Amino acid sequence: MGLAVQTPARQLVRLRMRFVLWLAATSLAAQGLSTEQTVIVRSIDEQAPAAISLLERIVNINSGTFNPAGVAEVAKVLEPEFQSLGFATRIISMDAVRRGPHLVAERKGARGKRLLLIGHMDTVFEPSSPFHKFTRTGDSAIGPGVSDMKGGIVVMLSALKALQKAGLLDNSSITVFLSGDEESPGEPVEISRKEFIEVGRHSEAALCFEGGVRHQGGDFASTARRGATTWELRVQAKTGHSGVIFSDRLGDGAIYEISRILNQFRENLREPNLTYSVGMIVGGADVESKPGGGASVSGKPNIIPGEALAIGDVRAISTEQLARIKDKMHSILSRNLSGTKATIKFVDKYPPMAPSVGNTSLLTKLNEGNRLLREPGIGDLDPMLRGAGDISFVAPYVDSLSGLGANGSGAHAEGESVDLARLPLQAKRAALLIYQLIH
Repeated sequence: MGLAVQTPARQLVRLRMRFVLWLAATSLAAQGLSTEQTVIVRSIDEQAPAAISLLERIVNINSGTFNPAGVAEVAKVLEPEFQSLGFATRIISMDAVRRGPHLVAERKGARGKRLLLIGHMDTVFEPSSPFHKFTRTGDSAIGPGVSDMKGGIVVMLSALKALQKAGLLDNSSITVFLSGDEESPGEPVEISRKEFIEVGRHSEAALCFEGGVRHQGGDFASTARRGATTWELRVQAKTGHSGVIFSDRLGDGAIYEISRILNQFRENLREPNLTYSVGMIVGGADVESKPGGGASVSGKPNIIPGEALAIGDVRAISTEQLARIKDKMHSILSRNLSGTKATIKFVDKYPPMAPSVGNTSLLTKLNEGNRLLREPGIGDLDPMLRGAGDISFVAPYVDSLSGLGANGSGAHAEGESVDLARLPLQAKRAALLIYQLIH
C-alpha cells in the first residue's frame, strides 16, 4: 500500500482543524471544566447531528398512547442505543392494562449515587391524527412528540453517550425507565407503575427528561409538581311537577343542589398551588355517564330534576393539601338542600411531587454545572406552570428533579415544536449533573 501524499493545501487544512480543536479545548478549560468535563462537552457537540437524526427517526414512528404496536416500535429503535452504552435492557409488557411496553435499561455498579433517569415513549397523537411527520426548518422542527418527550429521550441519550466516551459510566449504577403510557397510564396503576415505583424506592436521585421550560427569557426546571385527582359528584333528589318545587314534600331538586355544591367549591377551597375544575355537568332524568367523558340525560321544563352529575379534577402540591381539600369537599356535600343527597368519588391519577430540601439540592447541583458552562442560572419553576407526570410516582421515595429535556413549544397540539439548537445545551447540563452524582 502506497503512502498518501500530503500536499501543502491538505497540510494547511489539517493544521487549521487542529488549531480550531485546540482553541475550543483551551476555551472550555478556561471556563473551569476539568479534562473529563471538557471531553463530555465536546462530545455532545460532535454528536449533535446524529442526535437530530435519531430524533427524526423516532418522531416519524407513531407512538400514541393507545397504539401499543407503535410504542413497541420506538422501544426497538432505542433499545440498542442503550445496549451500546453497556446497559442491560429489558422490555416490560403492559398488555394486561392495554398499553404499550416499558423499556428499562440498567447499569449496576458501586460508585456514586444510584440514579433513575425517567422518560416516556408515547405521545398524545394517535394514528388517526393528521400530525404525523418530523419537519425541520433551520434550527426548529415540528412533529408529534418532538419535545414531549422524544426530544427529552435524545437529550438523555446524548448525555449518556458523552459520559461513556469520557469513560465515566464504568462502575456507575443507573437505571433508565422509559414508560409506554405516561400520557394516559394504564389502569390500575398498581400494575402499570409497579416496577417503576420499585426502582424508585431503590434509587437515590431521580431525573426526569420531560421538557425544559423557557419562561420570560429564562430557563427553569421543577423541584415540585402538582398531582392529578379526578372526582365524580352525583346528586339524587325527589322528582315531581315543577309547580311544587321547594315544598317540604319534594324539596329543591338535584340541579339546585349540585349548583350549590359547585359554587361552594369555587368560593371556599382556594389555596396557593391548588386548582380544582369542573369539566362536565348534566342534570335532569336518566343521567348516564359514558367512558371518555361523555354523558346522556333527559329532561323537561316542568319536571323537578331527580339526578345531576358533575366531573372534574383537583391538582394539589402535596398529599397533605390533597387530603385537606377532600375533607372540605365532603363537608360541603354534607349540607344538603331539602330533599337531596350528594356523594362524591375520588380517583387519584398522579400523586403530587411535593417540594423538598433534597429536590432543591439537585437543582443546586444542576446549576453548578450550568455555571461551568457560563450559562445563566436555571430557576425553580412555579408548580402552577407544569402538569402532572410520572416522576411523581417515585418522588415520595427519592430526591427528584424534572424538566431536563428538550426546549420546545405547543406540546399536545398540532405544530408541537422543538428548538434543535438548544438540544446540545440541555444534554451538557444533564451530563454534568449526572457526572456529579455518579462520582
